[in-house]
This record gives sequence, C-alpha cells and structure tokens, in this order.
Amino acid sequence: MNAEFYDVKERKKVKATVIEKVTYANGRHAFKAQTKDGRSLTRFVNADEFEKADVPCAKGGAKAKKAAKKK
Repeated sequence: MNAEFYDVKERKKVKATVIEKVTYANGRHAFKAQTKDGRSLTRFVNADEFEKADVPCAKGGAKAKKAAKKK
C-alpha cells in the first residue's frame, strides 16, 4: 500500500510504501514507512483509514500491551 508522507528533511510530500501500522498508547493511529536512504516516515491517520489498511500491525504496539496486561 502506498501513501503520501511529509519528509521533514526534504521539506516536501513524498509517496512511500507503508511497511506497518501502529496504535500509540494515547490512542492515535499512524502508518510507518522508510525513505530510500533509510529514514523513518510517520503519517497519522484516522481510525477508519487505519482499519481499512491491509498492512501488518507493529509488534509491541498499544493493543499488544493491553492484551499482555489482561493475561
């Protein structure tokens, strides 16, 4: 899946392949990608876009931590 990210170093929007999706402890959702030179890119998205994305969730995210606490 491709998405548009803002590259801070280049100061412009770039298209990159989403490598994972993350839910942070504060409840915000984001897509993660990398530039060709290996820098991380993050794009915050709404819950609907997050659920529709066919991308693996990051291990150790907020949902995994909540599930571990319940055990």
